[in-house]
Amino acid sequence: MAVSSLPASSSGAGAGSGSPGPRRRRGLSRTGALALVATAALFAAGPAVAGPEDQETPEGTGDRVRPTVVLVHGAFADASGWNDVVERLQHRGYKVVAPPNPLRGVSNDSTYVASVLKSIEGPIVLAGHSYGGAVISQAAAGNPNVKALVYVSAFMPDIGESPEGLSSKFPGSELAPALNPVPYTDANGSGTDLYIKTDKFHAVFAADLPEEQTRVMAAEQRPVAAAGFAEEATAAAWKTIPSWFVVSKNDKAIAPDLERFEAERAGSRTVEIESSHVSMMSHPDLVTRVIQDAARSEVP
Repeated sequence: MAVSSLPASSSGAGAGSGSPGPRRRRGLSRTGALALVATAALFAAGPAVAGPEDQETPEGTGDRVRPTVVLVHGAFADASGWNDVVERLQHRGYKVVAPPNPLRGVSNDSTYVASVLKSIEGPIVLAGHSYGGAVISQAAAGNPNVKALVYVSAFMPDIGESPEGLSSKFPGSELAPALNPVPYTDANGSGTDLYIKTDKFHAVFAADLPEEQTRVMAAEQRPVAAAGFAEEATAAAWKTIPSWFVVSKNDKAIAPDLERFEAERAGSRTVEIESSHVSMMSHPDLVTRVIQDAARSEVP
């Protein structure tokens, strides 16, 4: 497993200067002199160089077809949590799909996401946040179009493991005592949904976002079925598909040590960032770059 940090971008420009002109040009006006200096600086600096994100064509790089990026959200959230990442990927020419995750259980949700993947032609980079990581691990199994998996502050279960079981593997998560179980009844019967208590949402889920923003998120959160959260995985696509992992060092929903354990076990290319659980919202540039690295990778 390679653990790294993403380099910051930098830019710079220079300008040259020359010797004074011949005596016959001493009568040049101040305005004319400034124009000459500006023109010389422009030619010295040379043409603007596009960043690596802008050098790719919409169709792809070289002979490779640019993959479609599929983003799967986790529990207590919806696809809008990916908004900033979607915007950045689209700006760089990627086709993006961010389907709704039903949040009814690993088996149900992965079957649904797998059907979305089958509707997409060409290569796919599949990313999952939080509980969405468990979903993509199973949804990608057996799909040859999925070329890379990206886990963002996520569960990454092996066969026979559940998100609930993984949560107790390492200390550091404050999610369990923050949950509010709410019974429900629908056309298929009854069960229990899990919400995060409103007064705990900011600290546990998104401590590095403004509190006014997390109050809205708490009010609009989508619950996960308690039975589904305890459901064991029956496939682990990360065993055969290259993976990337964004570890959130300040995560209170999933213990950072669990994220590190999962990434190391899978041999993922790993980046650690100073972030809460919702790193794709608080650090969208970094998360976008990890997804783009996966999309560009030539790892077999």
